[in-house]
Amino acid sequence: MSKFLTTFVIATIVGAVFIAFAWRETFNADSLRGARVLVTGASMGIGEQMAYHYARFGARIIITARKESLLQQVADRCLSLGAQEALYLPADMAQHSDPAKVVRFAVDNLGGLDYLVLNHIGSSPFAMWDGDVEHTRWLLQVNFLSYLQMTTAALPVLKQSGGTIVIVSSMLGKMCTPFVAPYTATKFAVNGFFGTIYHELAMQRTNVSLTICTLGLINTESAMEKVRNYTNMTAYPASEAALQIIKAGTTRQRDMFYPWYTFYTTLFRDWFPYYRDLIIQRSFLYEP
Repeated sequence: MSKFLTTFVIATIVGAVFIAFAWRETFNADSLRGARVLVTGASMGIGEQMAYHYARFGARIIITARKESLLQQVADRCLSLGAQEALYLPADMAQHSDPAKVVRFAVDNLGGLDYLVLNHIGSSPFAMWDGDVEHTRWLLQVNFLSYLQMTTAALPVLKQSGGTIVIVSSMLGKMCTPFVAPYTATKFAVNGFFGTIYHELAMQRTNVSLTICTLGLINTESAMEKVRNYTNMTAYPASEAALQIIKAGTTRQRDMFYPWYTFYTTLFRDWFPYYRDLIIQRSFLYEP
């Protein structure tokens, strides 16, 4: 057996063992009963589905997004699904003061915080880079800097509760594809910053856990609208993605990957760069 093949087989086995260990079912739904949870970007998509799952588990929930009418509908449904409490606060994460304001609202109304779930993203076109620096600057505030602001505001209460920070990220924060340059920049920033914070929390021996969730293409309405004419890649259900995110945060996993292929894609992304880039470019439809 050649050295290359031996290395490949060993890496595959190690990856399979890691997946089996990381994804073993240790989730206890009862642990979320009465848990104090703040979910951002919860008016639709993955955030909305997370709110519903937390509600079924009997959590106390604060949700936030920009559109008040949608938030009210989600909060009402959370109560009907079994949430012990479901409140909402409209907020615009592009505004410098709103991220900390949301955390204060959650802490004041829940008496503390057990889970900070950072899921919100700003809208960005699925298109070739057009040189719009101001849009990228705005997107960095929404997708990245507001995450830092909320984490900074929430850390003191999370240290008191031994709580968890859940970061909803993307495979596009680990590898590059066409048409998403501003979005990819923000997700690389998120992964880099919170990967560092994970080490610092561990070195400080705090009891706060941090979970970074790497997602592939999910069938949210906004995502499907953007990629419809560009790719035929399979999209996976938002409700299942939301549930896996919650399970990973509750069991205090370091990393979470959904769907299955995201782990192997990121594991082997740098092995054959020429063929990797060829596959990526041929996965999208584009006529110059």
